[in-house]
Amino acid sequence: MSFGGLIDEARIVARSLADAAAGALDPTLRLGVTGLSRAGKTVFLTALVQALVHGGRLPSFRAYAQGRIAGARLSPQPDDAVPRFEVETHLRALTGPDRVWPESTRRISELRVVVDFESRGGFLSGSRPGRKLTLDIVDYPGEWLLDLALLSQDFRTWSTRTLLSSEGPTRAPIAAEWRAHLATVDPLAAADESVAREAAAKFTAYLRAGRDDRVALSTLPPGRFLMPGDMEGSPALTFAPLTIPAEGDAPSGSLWAMMERRYEAYRTLVVKPFFRDHFARLDRQIVLVDALAALNAGPEAVADLETAMTDVLAAFRHGQNSWLSSLFRPRVERLMFAATKADHLHHTSHDRLEAILRRLVGRAIERAEFGGAAVDVVALAAVRATREASARQGRDELPVIIGVPEKGQRSNGQVFDGEEEIAVFPGDLPADPEVALRSGGYVGRAAREDGGDLRFIKFRPPKILASERPPQLPHIRLDRTIEFLIGDALI
Repeated sequence: MSFGGLIDEARIVARSLADAAAGALDPTLRLGVTGLSRAGKTVFLTALVQALVHGGRLPSFRAYAQGRIAGARLSPQPDDAVPRFEVETHLRALTGPDRVWPESTRRISELRVVVDFESRGGFLSGSRPGRKLTLDIVDYPGEWLLDLALLSQDFRTWSTRTLLSSEGPTRAPIAAEWRAHLATVDPLAAADESVAREAAAKFTAYLRAGRDDRVALSTLPPGRFLMPGDMEGSPALTFAPLTIPAEGDAPSGSLWAMMERRYEAYRTLVVKPFFRDHFARLDRQIVLVDALAALNAGPEAVADLETAMTDVLAAFRHGQNSWLSSLFRPRVERLMFAATKADHLHHTSHDRLEAILRRLVGRAIERAEFGGAAVDVVALAAVRATREASARQGRDELPVIIGVPEKGQRSNGQVFDGEEEIAVFPGDLPADPEVALRSGGYVGRAAREDGGDLRFIKFRPPKILASERPPQLPHIRLDRTIEFLIGDALI
């Protein structure tokens, strides 16, 4: 291990010892909310905090249902250099008169929730009032998560993989301009800043095109190219893949050497600290996955999502902790995979959505369970935007979902005004997950005016009654999710 690696390990140990000391009498958990861009992390975190602090309809959250939760409150987060997750702002966006989904995360933020509870105790000891659980949660731009896959790839490996993936039928059209420019770049030529900047700009344009809903690609690192934050324009973000020989080293002073040096700087200065500071000490993890968007975009997007999830999760350590490992190199003991936006389907398809997600992340599940981690898969809507009903079509009665589409969307010549409810037959997912993965099999799609497919209608957040204060956010299986992630710490 390098000297820098030893320093990183020492920092992890020091923080773990501090956490252990703080949690000697009462449990402290660090929850990682993991998800790619637009998977719903901000909405999930807002709903989670609202449910813990203000309660709600949570029958599967046993400590709450049994009346053992005395209350919960927000507390100053432990890392003074990390901005606070603005849960109040996000809640106002969801429940205010405009009812809009919160904006995507653009920076790292953190929140601490302290839950006061009564322990059930043992057979002889009885209940123990006055205990507390400290829950630390981190939010971050989903684009940055993609970078974790770079921890195990040098510049040559990353260049080769990126170029190979850009040849696929979905990627090739959006990669054409960048690939044409790449053909004019000589990696053995002298290092030139203007050449590096142009190559990085065209490569970034290709990555941005891959985010379009019609393409819905997931494997698009480096993530900071899409969400640079305060590093925009820095040399560490001014590089691109090159067509380089399979063997040999970069000549000194060459463009290849410049790009390789900047790639390594990106891994050292951006990726490793991000992982060390925010992921290496996780106790619990939920992985949010927008499987429906990939299914609607087609088989290549589904395969791309599977690759992204496998690459990202390989960076984490999942398994049962011993006393020693919890101090020196904590493992993620509980891992939940959540297929978000379950409210876009009728509940009769939720088990099929869970089966598809389980198949998508199968390799990660096997690795985690082999290490002794508890794993669960759930179809989830942290904030439910629709309700269910039945509609008659001829002699048939169809299961439908009802909600208010976001303003400006079109379907069958109709432009939605953002106020009127509509009923939608969401279609069915295939019973066989393999069929869905091969075909992108989401089959309930309405026809768009231009002849294409409307992926799925985007609904506004639900209308909350003015009398409901604090707001009660409707959900699908948020209570089951909370129970799995922290329920065992409240016994």
